[in-house]
Amino acid sequence: MIRFECDYGEGAHPKVMELLQSTNLEQTPGYGCDPWCEKAGELIREACDAPDAEVHFVVGGTQANLMVIASILRPFEGAVSASTGHIHVHETGAVEATGHKILALPEKDGKITAEQVETCLREYEESTTIEHVVKPGIVYLSQPTEYGTVYHKGELEAISKVCRAHGVPLFVDGARLAYALAAEDNDITLPDMARLCDIFYIGGTKVGCLFGEAVVFASKRYADGFRMTMKQRGGMLAKGRLLGVQFSALFTDGLYERMGKHADDLAMKVKKALKSKGIPLYYESSTNQQFCIMTEEQYDRLSKDYSFSDNGPVEGGRLIRICTSWATREEDVDRLVADIKNL
Repeated sequence: MIRFECDYGEGAHPKVMELLQSTNLEQTPGYGCDPWCEKAGELIREACDAPDAEVHFVVGGTQANLMVIASILRPFEGAVSASTGHIHVHETGAVEATGHKILALPEKDGKITAEQVETCLREYEESTTIEHVVKPGIVYLSQPTEYGTVYHKGELEAISKVCRAHGVPLFVDGARLAYALAAEDNDITLPDMARLCDIFYIGGTKVGCLFGEAVVFASKRYADGFRMTMKQRGGMLAKGRLLGVQFSALFTDGLYERMGKHADDLAMKVKKALKSKGIPLYYESSTNQQFCIMTEEQYDRLSKDYSFSDNGPVEGGRLIRICTSWATREEDVDRLVADIKNL
């Protein structure tokens, strides 16, 4: 069985494993106060052209989302998100469990617009009964979106401008950020992320690490108390250097960027095969996630040899996600492409 259902099915990139092994018996301070976390933070600040940014390493994406939001919001505030945002549909109410409501906005192709954010924030500000409703206290996006689409620079600039005009921080979930940065239609860089976002994170779990995410506070004022929230919410590792070591490997010699491009290039081969066979795409994704509508017969035939993410019935068949990763083998994609052509 060749697995295409997610991008975290493998362990870690060999370069990550080599560095973990070679540093295994080093003695370092705990809780992220070690030379490896310091080095990884410096490498990330350099890559983001953000020398004053504050970088913290946490164990996973759900923890990053709930801890950032919980650390920033006051008890009566909520998080603005697309209705399909990861925090809204895929984290079992983790953010709500911290006491903060998610204020979901209608999406198109997984994205929300600056105009929607402006309307949401202004409606609260102009309300005559603000003490009776949840205050929008942070705007959450993911790059790429749940559907593999990307926010382009103009879209992110417009949303950032609205957020700053209203004094509301912009937080971007970057669990798959490498795949967005490598997308053929992407025009956003890491320095752009640091310039336009108040907080974002760089995903490692889905891009070459055994586990871990790097939370970047481009606006340091929002980092106040974050380490205490990390500890309280179970997101701080005693052996924190394990995260610093992994991100040091990722941000050496362009490895992070190469892994993103590898996955996207292979996904484009799959996308081309789907189109040539006339299998409809549900979203026009330029990243490692490709969503298509297969007939029951097509799905049954392919699922004998391949594992996909089955999102259930839709008009015309079943909504299937085919996901490549940093570790996907080209020969496995070539085999899938050939079998798609032979359907």
